[in-house]
Amino acid sequence: MTTRLQVIAAIAMCFALSRGTDAFAPASSARVQSMYSRPQSIHLRMSETEESTSSPVASVEEEMEEIDPATKLALEKQKKADELRAQEVFMKRSTGVHKCSNCDWEYSPEKGDSFLIGGMIKPGTEFEELPSNWRCPTCRASKDNFNEVVETIPGFEVNQGYGFGTNSMTSGQKNSLIWGSIGAFFLLFIGGYALS
Repeated sequence: MTTRLQVIAAIAMCFALSRGTDAFAPASSARVQSMYSRPQSIHLRMSETEESTSSPVASVEEEMEEIDPATKLALEKQKKADELRAQEVFMKRSTGVHKCSNCDWEYSPEKGDSFLIGGMIKPGTEFEELPSNWRCPTCRASKDNFNEVVETIPGFEVNQGYGFGTNSMTSGQKNSLIWGSIGAFFLLFIGGYALS
């Protein structure tokens, strides 16, 4: 019975001591002292009816003054990172292929659908030129159920025109270029042994 009381007393003591601490804040004696000496302010939200006497800009500046320099630096870095993420727009290039959303059959303008039984569309016919009553040859879905297949080119869209043309390559094209050049170097290296 006494051990239970001791455990309960220890838990109550830990709870009482931990109420005023911030677990995610760095340990700083000045911060702990200022936490107990400063009166707590109540921040009002839009749903509350009492009007604030200070402007919202002033309250944000006051809050920024209350935080330590390391937190300010982290917030500024996060703001810059968010701005860069907003600028990163991937460029999309059309392949000309359209895919049925029901059965995943792909219409390619180079093939048409004349190679299928009952197909009437000759090769070289663009998807936009197909008649409005054309249907998917496998599942009979309407033309509206087809989505255009696009290639995504990674990187900032504003940078696609720079470089030696490699900025506008897809990831598959870049991989082919890299591995092809490694293979060519290997053949050249091995070819050096054939000279001797």
